[in-house]
Amino acid sequence: MFTRFIVAAPVALAISAAFIAAAVPAFAAPMPSTCTTMPTQLRAAANTATTDRQKSALILISTGERLCAVDATSEAAKKFAAAARALGVDMAALPGSTTASSQ
Repeated sequence: MFTRFIVAAPVALAISAAFIAAAVPAFAAPMPSTCTTMPTQLRAAANTATTDRQKSALILISTGERLCAVDATSEAAKKFAAAARALGVDMAALPGSTTASSQ
């Protein structure tokens, strides 16, 4: 009985690890437009905003771009969302945005 456990346990752990490893990249994959198109779209929206809103949004956008540079995509998305709120823009309404499907 003990011999079966010694043989079966490592096999079960290996199969479980394989399933977990296969699922993690799909789950952890960042949205493709977060760091590529979102800053450009928000900057275009900031050009039509008032000076106060424009200044705070541009600070948040540049912070998000710096976070993208160090692969902190989820934190950058939060900064971009804050910039959109500061501008009064719905991120799902931006052209090419994928945030509508993730909400």
